Amino acid sequence: MGKRSSYLDLVLNPFNLLRTKRILNVNPTVVPLRKEPDHINLYVYDYDFENLHQEKLAEVKDAFRYKHSASVTWINVDGIRRKDIEDICNHFNIHSLVLEDILSIGQRPKVDDIDGTMFCLLNMLYFNENESTVETEQISIVLGKQFVLSFQEDASRDVFNPLRDKLQFRNNKIRQSGTDYLFYSLIDMIVDNYFLVMEKLSDKIELLEEDIIRHPNKRSLAKINQLRKEMIVLKRNISPVRDMINGILRSESPLIQERTEKYFKDIYDHIVQANDLAENYRDMMMNLHDLYLSNVNLKMNEVMKVMAIVTCLLAPATVIGGMFGMNFDVIPYAHHKWGFYLTCGMMILIPLVMLYLFRKRGWF
Repeated sequence: MGKRSSYLDLVLNPFNLLRTKRILNVNPTVVPLRKEPDHINLYVYDYDFENLHQEKLAEVKDAFRYKHSASVTWINVDGIRRKDIEDICNHFNIHSLVLEDILSIGQRPKVDDIDGTMFCLLNMLYFNENESTVETEQISIVLGKQFVLSFQEDASRDVFNPLRDKLQFRNNKIRQSGTDYLFYSLIDMIVDNYFLVMEKLSDKIELLEEDIIRHPNKRSLAKINQLRKEMIVLKRNISPVRDMINGILRSESPLIQERTEKYFKDIYDHIVQANDLAENYRDMMMNLHDLYLSNVNLKMNEVMKVMAIVTCLLAPATVIGGMFGMNFDVIPYAHHKWGFYLTCGMMILIPLVMLYLFRKRGWF
């Protein structure tokens, strides 16, 4: 049903101007109109090399006791509700500017080192198969001395499940390291997921290229336009992450240990590669647009060539018929018993000779 609906939308509204408005109408200075959920989900993972304690909290205040935990604490908040976010940030001494960024919508990926905490904001990307669109979810991560806070908008999906699975094993690198490595792991999984989204887009581009080569039509142009919009979303969310990771590497925050910097350099390499791929995909979309125009022009030229040949083949018959249709008293063979047949024979023979000459010259 979803795919059928998507197809009907493509037919009735091939260029999807509403999607264009959503992509381009981004203003972080506007007061966010996010609909607050009825409840939020809080999950706590408190661990060291020997022990792991994980639980789902019923209330926000239950997380306050982990502020001075001697082990590493990861508090993941699914759902953005102002009152709860304010309570958490106030208790963990998070700066008010960071609080506003967490509650905001449409922020550019960034990193800030404020009041002994490091704040990182970036977008998690998903690919909607039914709509063939790139969807974003704003993720805010706060690194403290012994805690990491992560805030997500959508509780129904994220990319952190592999990290949760790794925490179950004592010999895992995460269990053996501190909060900075957990901070790195969260960002790394978000960045790695970018490549999965880009693979989906790559598949769509390949199918579109085949479709344009075989059957170029207005629907192909609409698909090109749609994918170009998704490339804008992809590029807008990937490109700033490079500056964000570079900002972490250049920071002199005591929260990032020197031995962990090499892992952030690895993320930097990945995001540079992702940015290059996004550039390549954008170039491919431009090439597909040129390919579409070339195929349409080629098809039009083929039609014009056939029409020109038909016109040329009919020209002798038109001339001969016009000559014998003149209003003169004396016209050669006009009253001859074989005149009609000779005339028809010439109308057929001359186009056949012309057809042979055209074929011999390679005109078609």
